[in-house]
Amino acid sequence: MIGALSILWSPLVPWALIGLLSAVALLLLGFALWRRARGALWRGLAAALMLLALANPSVVREEREPLSDIALVVVDESPSQAIEPRETQSQAATRHLLLGLERLPDTEVRVIPAGRGAFGVDRQGTRLFSAVREALASVPRQRIGAIFMVSDGQVHDVPQSLAGIGLEAPVHLLLTGQEREGDRRLEITQAPSFGIVGRELTLSFRVDDLTERGASGATRGASSGASGGSAVVTVRQDGGAPEQITVPVGVERELIFELNHRGATPIELEVEPGRQELSLANNRAAVMVQGVRDRLRVLLVSGEPHAGERAWRNILKSDPSVDLVHFTILRPPEKQDGTPIRELSLIAFPTRELFEVKLHEFDLIIFDRYRRRGVLPSIYLDNIARYVENGGALLEAVGPTFATPLSLYRTPLGRVLPGEPTGHIFERGYRPAVTELGERHPVTAELPGAPSRAGEDPDWGRWFRHVDAEARDGVVVMRGVESRPLLILSRYGEGRVAQFLSDHMWLWARGFEGGGPQAELLRRIAHWLMKEPDLEEEDLRATVESGTLEIVRRSLEADLPEIEVTLPSGERLTVTLEEGTAGRAVARLPVAEAGLYRISDGERTALAAAGPPNPLEMADLRATTELLEPVIEESGGGVTRVAGDALPSLRKVKPGRDRHGRGWLGVEAKGGYVVTGVAQAPLLPAILLLALALGTMVLAWYREGR
Repeated sequence: MIGALSILWSPLVPWALIGLLSAVALLLLGFALWRRARGALWRGLAAALMLLALANPSVVREEREPLSDIALVVVDESPSQAIEPRETQSQAATRHLLLGLERLPDTEVRVIPAGRGAFGVDRQGTRLFSAVREALASVPRQRIGAIFMVSDGQVHDVPQSLAGIGLEAPVHLLLTGQEREGDRRLEITQAPSFGIVGRELTLSFRVDDLTERGASGATRGASSGASGGSAVVTVRQDGGAPEQITVPVGVERELIFELNHRGATPIELEVEPGRQELSLANNRAAVMVQGVRDRLRVLLVSGEPHAGERAWRNILKSDPSVDLVHFTILRPPEKQDGTPIRELSLIAFPTRELFEVKLHEFDLIIFDRYRRRGVLPSIYLDNIARYVENGGALLEAVGPTFATPLSLYRTPLGRVLPGEPTGHIFERGYRPAVTELGERHPVTAELPGAPSRAGEDPDWGRWFRHVDAEARDGVVVMRGVESRPLLILSRYGEGRVAQFLSDHMWLWARGFEGGGPQAELLRRIAHWLMKEPDLEEEDLRATVESGTLEIVRRSLEADLPEIEVTLPSGERLTVTLEEGTAGRAVARLPVAEAGLYRISDGERTALAAAGPPNPLEMADLRATTELLEPVIEESGGGVTRVAGDALPSLRKVKPGRDRHGRGWLGVEAKGGYVVTGVAQAPLLPAILLLALALGTMVLAWYREGR
C-alpha cells in the first residue's frame, strides 16, 4: 500500500470569471507599480489571496495498491512446429521463460497457445496476433510489460503496427528451427474450381527447391526458390492410376486434364523428395474440381404414336439442361394407301445424319415402342450397338411388338439388350414393385411412395400391359406380373442399357389411381445411364464433417469388406462397416489431422479432405525472422535463436530504457496501480485565507499612510 498527494481545484465561480478578475488585478498592480504607489505589492498579494480563495484548492491523498506487470508467452502450436527438433525446442524455451518470469518481481505470466485451427490447421495460416488480441480483451493493455513469442517465425497475421492493437510493450521472439534450412515444395498456382465434363481443363503448378536461410533469414519468397534441375511429379485423378511426369524445378508448368463425370473430382499431385526436406507434407497438393455437364443431347425415336409418347416428351422437355431431338414414325415405307405426295411430310427421316454422322454426339438414345419396319437399316442399328459398346447410353421402352419377330431384339441391336422376349404379353392390371436387388440399387431404392418395410408392394397406380422377357444380363430392379422382370439395368462394353418391359408408364404421369414417381424414376435411369457417380450401384464415398470421417459403401452385395484408411501422415487404419439402408454400409472415424484421407475397399478408392487442401501453413516451412522483424524493431524487442544461442536471461527495465541486450530480454515495468481510498481536505481553510487577505490589506493601507 502506498500514498500519493495531489491538489484538486474546485472553483467557487467559473474559471473564466477567475481569469478575468486575475487580468484586472494584474493591470491594476502594473499601473500601481508604474506610478510607484506605496503598498502596491501588499495590495497585489491581497488580490492573489482572494483569487486563491475563489479557486478553492484542496489536497487529495490517494491510497494506491500496486499492480503487477503482465508478460504474455505466446506458444506457436501450428503444424510446422511439429517438425523436429522444433517441438522439443519450443517446450524447452517455454519452460525457461516461465521459470525466469516467475523470478521477476511484480510480474504475472499468461501462457497463450496459438496457431491451431480445425484439424490443427488454420485456413488463414498461423495467427499468433489474433490470439494476442483475444487475450487483450480480458487484460488491461497498460499492464502488458512484454510479449514473448516461441515460434519458427512463420506468422501470417502480423499487424502493420503495434499501435493498431493499442500495445506499447516489447515483442520478443524465441526462434525455433535449425540454423540453415532448405525444403522442397509443390505449389498449385492456378486451378479451376469447376469444369464441363468432357472439356479440357488446365491446372498450373510449380516445384521449388527453397534455398537455405542464413541466421538472419533474409531471403524469402520467389527469390529463395532455386531453379535448375528436374523433379518427378506423380499425378492422380479421382483416385485412379498414377501418372508420372518430369518437370523442371523453379518453372511453372501446366497440366491438362478432362473430367469424366459430374460432381467433385480430386486432382492429386505429389513431387519426389528433394535434396533437403523439412517435411513431405508440402510435397503434396490437391484440388477439388466440380464437374458439370453441358446441355445433354437426347435422341427420342417413337416407333408409332401412342398415349405415352407425350409423357416422354413432356418429361424430357421440362428439363432446361436437355436438348431433345424427337422423331415419331407416322408412316412406314410399306404403307400404300394412295395418299397424295403433297400431303405427306416434307421432312425426310434423317437416318444417315442421326445414326452415322452425328450418332456419337448424343448422350442418350431412347427407343419408345420401336419395331422393325424398314425405316432403320440393320447397318444403323449395328452402329447403335457399337455406340453402346464404346460408352453410349441406350433406353428401350418396349411395346407389344417386342414379343413378335418385329422386335428390336431380332436386329443387330439385340446383342446389347439384356431382356430376351418370351412371346407372352400380360394384359391385366398389376402394380409395379421394386425387387429385392432394386431396394439396394440407387436407381430404384427409396423411390417416393415406396413401402417402408421390405416385401410390401408400393402404393402406386396400376399398369395394364407387361411384355414378358427373360433377363439374360444385368440386374432386374423392378418386377411386374407374377414377379416377372419389368425394368432391367445392364452394362455392355463401356456403355449402359436400360430396358422397360411396358409402355404404360404414362398412367403414372396422368395420376391414374394416385400415379407414381414417373419423373423421378426416369431422371434416375437417365443419370445412371450417363454414369453419374451419385447413382453408381457399386460405390465408395467419404466425407469429413464436424471432425468425423464418414465412409459410405454402396453395393448390391450384402457382404461387408474391411475398409483401409490412409491418414495424411501415411499411417494406415482398418475400419469395419455397419449395414445401413438401401444398400449402404457406413463407418465413422474421428479425424484430427488436416490433409487428404485415402479410403479403399480393395477395389475402389475414395478421397476426403480435412481442413484446407493446400494450407498456407505448409507453403514455406523454413524458420525465419523476416515476417516478425518490423514489429520486433518497432517495439524494441529482441530475437534469440533457440537452437544455437544460450537461452536469454530476463530482467525488469524502466520505461524509456533499452528493452533487450546481449543475452537478455526485458519486461518493462509499467507501474500500474489501483486506487483503494481517497481523502480530501482544503489546502487553506477559509478563515485563514480571510485573515491573510485582511492582514495584507491592512499592511497596504499602513504602507500608503506613511
